[in-house]
Amino acid sequence: MCDRNPTESLLIWYDANARKLPWRVPPTESKQGLRADPYRVWLSEIMLQQTTVAAVKSYFETFTSRWPTVNDLAMARDEDVLAEWAGLGYYARARNLLKCARTIVDQYDGEFPSRRDDLVKLPGIGPYTAAAISSIAFAHPETVVDGNVERVVSRLFDVHEPLPTSKPKLTHLAASLTPIERAGDYAQAVMDLGATVCTPKNPKCDVCPIVGACRAYAAGTQADLPKKLPKKARPTRVGVAYIVTRTDGAFLLEQRPDKGLLGGMLGWPGSDWAEEMPDHTPPVEAEWKTSPSVAKHTFTHFHLKLTVKTVTVPLGVNPTRGHFVLAENFERGSLPTVMRKAFDLAQGNT
Repeated sequence: MCDRNPTESLLIWYDANARKLPWRVPPTESKQGLRADPYRVWLSEIMLQQTTVAAVKSYFETFTSRWPTVNDLAMARDEDVLAEWAGLGYYARARNLLKCARTIVDQYDGEFPSRRDDLVKLPGIGPYTAAAISSIAFAHPETVVDGNVERVVSRLFDVHEPLPTSKPKLTHLAASLTPIERAGDYAQAVMDLGATVCTPKNPKCDVCPIVGACRAYAAGTQADLPKKLPKKARPTRVGVAYIVTRTDGAFLLEQRPDKGLLGGMLGWPGSDWAEEMPDHTPPVEAEWKTSPSVAKHTFTHFHLKLTVKTVTVPLGVNPTRGHFVLAENFERGSLPTVMRKAFDLAQGNT
């Protein structure tokens, strides 16, 4: 069997098997000319960076319920958006989300530009996201290449050059398959195929709609692709988190600098993070208790181990940094994941 037109076969499969996602227009409606809201496409794509669909759904629904348009998001308070983002990680995305929303309102009267070249100039929008918005929301024939697409294309053409070296080649090959009509549906079809059929392990070749055109399947190499260069080992950094509880139940928190990891987020006062324990000064002078375990968290480029120190202080204590948040205003869920881990350790909840 030889599938002469994998693009057409994939679209037929997508029409019957498209995933139902809250930011997506189903193919039955997109074929009739209904386009996805660019705000919802953009928001979903930013959230989906380094995050699974399952994890994103509830965040997406919360955001679009609270801020249903880009104008609403542009007017939101930074701390409110960062609090709703807590748990998704990669907090620079949330800061860029606000910058981008405000740029669209200020420079484009609240309307997303439709062309990839204009979209890619906006804060936090790279080539992939720009192509996704342009094709899915505006029907421009842009080539959308994410990890799922790279995997599908590397197998379809039996490309053995490892990623990321092979990315330009895979992008060129993906472009050769992108149709002029229904480009947005096609982009989502490839993503769905990679997510549900052409999976990283144990691909379901027996139900793949384009298996007849797959060179890797013909060669028996599909399970080995895509090849990837070895990843560098992540270093481990260490630091200290100080958790101060006041006798009225208030917690001492401080806002992290806008730049850097967890930028602009509330967290526990603490030290810098370094490969060797950095100098650190507690925010109050007191008899500190050190938790016997450390709070562990993994970021993209390093592992972190936080020594957690706790103390309870009376009313009237003036810390050298941070501010007290009353117990009724404290929300554990608004903290970044690593800060929640430190809190849970201090509370004996781990």
